[in-house]
Amino acid sequence: MIGLICLASFLCPNQADIWKPAPTPISTRWAAEVKPDRVLPEYPRPQLVRERWENLNGLWDHAIRPKAQGKPTAWDGKILVPFAAESSLSGVGKTVGDANRLWYRRTMAVPPSWQGQRVLLHFGAVDWQCEVFLNGEKVGEHEGGFDSFSIDLTAKLKGPPGSIQEIIVAVYDPTDKGPQPRGKQVAKPEGIWYTPVTGIWQTVWLEAVPTSSITSLILTPDLENGALKIRVMADGKRSEPEPCTVVIRADGDEVARATIPENKEESVRLSLVKPWSPTDPFLYDLEVRLASGDRVTSYFGLRTIRVGKDPKKPDGPNRLLLNGKPLFQFGPLDQGWWPDGLYTAPTDSALLYDIEMTRRLGFNMCRKHVKVEPERWYYHCDKIGLLVWQDMPSGDKNIPPNAPDLTRDQRSEDIYRRELKALIEGKRNHPCIVVWVPFNEGWGQFKTNQILEETKKMDPTRLVDGPSGWNDRKGGDMVDAHVYPGPGMPPLEQTRAAILGEYGGLGLPITGHLWLQSGNWGYQTFKDRQALGNAYKNLNFRLGALVGRGLAAAVYTQTTDVEVEVNGLMTYDRAILKLPPQAREWNERLYQPLPEFTDLLSTAVTKPQAWRSTTSTPAKGWEKPAFNDTEWKESPGGFGTEGTPNARIGTVWNTKGIWLRRHFTLEKVPTGQIALDIHHDEDAIIYLNGVKIAELTGFSSGYEILQLDDTTQTLLKAGNNILAIHCKQTTGGQYIDAGLLLGKTPTKDD
Repeated sequence: MIGLICLASFLCPNQADIWKPAPTPISTRWAAEVKPDRVLPEYPRPQLVRERWENLNGLWDHAIRPKAQGKPTAWDGKILVPFAAESSLSGVGKTVGDANRLWYRRTMAVPPSWQGQRVLLHFGAVDWQCEVFLNGEKVGEHEGGFDSFSIDLTAKLKGPPGSIQEIIVAVYDPTDKGPQPRGKQVAKPEGIWYTPVTGIWQTVWLEAVPTSSITSLILTPDLENGALKIRVMADGKRSEPEPCTVVIRADGDEVARATIPENKEESVRLSLVKPWSPTDPFLYDLEVRLASGDRVTSYFGLRTIRVGKDPKKPDGPNRLLLNGKPLFQFGPLDQGWWPDGLYTAPTDSALLYDIEMTRRLGFNMCRKHVKVEPERWYYHCDKIGLLVWQDMPSGDKNIPPNAPDLTRDQRSEDIYRRELKALIEGKRNHPCIVVWVPFNEGWGQFKTNQILEETKKMDPTRLVDGPSGWNDRKGGDMVDAHVYPGPGMPPLEQTRAAILGEYGGLGLPITGHLWLQSGNWGYQTFKDRQALGNAYKNLNFRLGALVGRGLAAAVYTQTTDVEVEVNGLMTYDRAILKLPPQAREWNERLYQPLPEFTDLLSTAVTKPQAWRSTTSTPAKGWEKPAFNDTEWKESPGGFGTEGTPNARIGTVWNTKGIWLRRHFTLEKVPTGQIALDIHHDEDAIIYLNGVKIAELTGFSSGYEILQLDDTTQTLLKAGNNILAIHCKQTTGGQYIDAGLLLGKTPTKDD
């Protein structure tokens, strides 16, 4: 690709003299590589490639004006496209706000060699509402901050080939003053909410296409039948459908060739069938040509994803089956924010870096959190083999846990549905995407099961999370709990897979790499990297027990620090990895055979269990087997107050302390690893047959599994046993319930 050039060098001042990054607390190392005359020069659409295109990234004029005003008569200066106005790399570094409109202007010339072709103007993404003018005439408009759109400029071009054309773009973004999907953007950033992003934030480019041209490809892998289902969408005026030639290659060798009609799905069988997976992300090359001449290249991968039983364990818990085989999916919550570019990575190398680091750390998945990335991000995931759970960006109002669905007005609902459809249709060809996540934690959650069903109908080839955290309505393919710091898991179900959609959030502020020098935030904060590493290792090993229990996937918060959040695996500037080198080994352990846990002593999750309890301080030795507890009240667990997250209230407990004893009988001493299944809010001390086996501080936000040391098994005896607990309450919710699990490590034959 040869970028647009100035027609006369004396008209082009040194671009570095009229642009520099706006001040920012920290930057990534890639920011220094950004040059105004070469901004994100890579081809922006790897799944539909043509040879003739021109990149319009670079310096544009800009102006911020009150929303009611028309086109500016003067401009405020230069802005570096495609970086949002609020970002450092834009050179502006100003908040536009909901009362204003952001205007862009630039000139360009269509190459004379494009004569006789249609000229399309493409926008990767513009947040949020925009109008486009060519030579003073409106040529298009769009609403939606995350999907690409195109405008045919051909009819409005003026003058002979090579003539100067003027493009003006007007953008309005209400951020959190509007109902539109916006992810984590807020007008006043704090905590888990970030800086607004206004305007063009993905590549802008021109493309030459014939009168009759391919507009899109719909690619559906059919691994079971060794085929690709393909539909070639084309436009142009003609009396009959145009035939299309499809050629598929594997490692350069042709493995399929077919002629199919346009705008109709056809199945093309492959002579070589090779599935795509994280360990072997094999991609086929695809060439499609219309009979009239238009040609595009693309690629695809063959893979399946579904919820089902491990074929070796038909009576076991539900797992996520990739290509028919169970795979524990594990990775970070990926926000996709940058200190210098906000939504936009400074370079393609920077965009790739986060993906490579995720794989180097031993993860096989990431959850793209309430943001949609440029096409090249998914392309890199396809190439490297990183599974992606794709969130729908959230918008409108939020509902708290255990609340009914939000009621949206019609415009808000229409916007959501339109942008969800655009997301699915725009990203459906990427093999890396295996899960759609329509809702997160009640953010904009409405008509939950209806939306989940419609998502599945739009794309039955992928799983639908239903929803991620908080307000489950029994729909979707997965039941998803958020447990901080955790880990924990939701109850196992007959048809859905049990997912830990968020956990962790372990924080470590590192001086010199902070957005703010004070007031930073994490779910649990540590003083140094050693303490953080130890805590991460502990969480990881406890997570392994949940995998053995039936947990099918887990998402750790998060890839990087973001603004005042310091709970990243890396700092916000990507300069420091906070975890030790052993982290990869800890993570990859979760893909190996792990102890499988079954109930030895059930919790209230299975059914309410009988405990003896008192809220008055008992006599010394209350935890011992010989203690006489006949005067204690007998009632079902768990114990606590309604509204405590993930509590299963059997008996209300609302005092400052409670002492519990539970008798259970064993016919014989079991062999295997013993673990504690517990939900505590707050501090709890646990005894087995009079011996302290755990002392837990703080609170859990759900049931967690704590693997106990090998000596615990020796405390059990045939006959009567006692599990005793003391739990304290200081503030907020309160709850206590516990049980015991027995773990068996599977053999290679299992």
